[in-house]
Amino acid sequence: MWWTRNRRSLAPRGNLTAFIDEGSEIEGKYTFSGTVMLNGKFKGEIASTDMLIVGERGVVNATVRVGTAIIDGELVGNVVATERIELKGKARVFGDLEAPVIIVQEGVLFEGHCRMTKTKPAETTRDFSVVPLKR
Repeated sequence: MWWTRNRRSLAPRGNLTAFIDEGSEIEGKYTFSGTVMLNGKFKGEIASTDMLIVGERGVVNATVRVGTAIIDGELVGNVVATERIELKGKARVFGDLEAPVIIVQEGVLFEGHCRMTKTKPAETTRDFSVVPLKR
């Protein structure tokens, strides 16, 4: 297929819930579930418990609260992730990052503060059942 030859994506297309391509400009509050790849322009607020991928051509000027953020484009604003944040390749990030895991690859431009939070431990349940003793 001629239109997919030169495209590079960070996630297989079959796993994407939404794909916002170049030429798209969105402003406002965006909430989603699943995995979203953004290669267009977005301004406002993004909120989800799932994965946001900002592609090489993506330009985001927003406050971002997601489960996982993978950034390979430009992002201006603060990012809070409950699982992880990855800054890849030619990412340009201007803002603060907060997540349990933060990965910054070589070549990334990052201006801001990092705050690594603790992961929320799984709630431990105690078994208080009575076990009869055999004599």
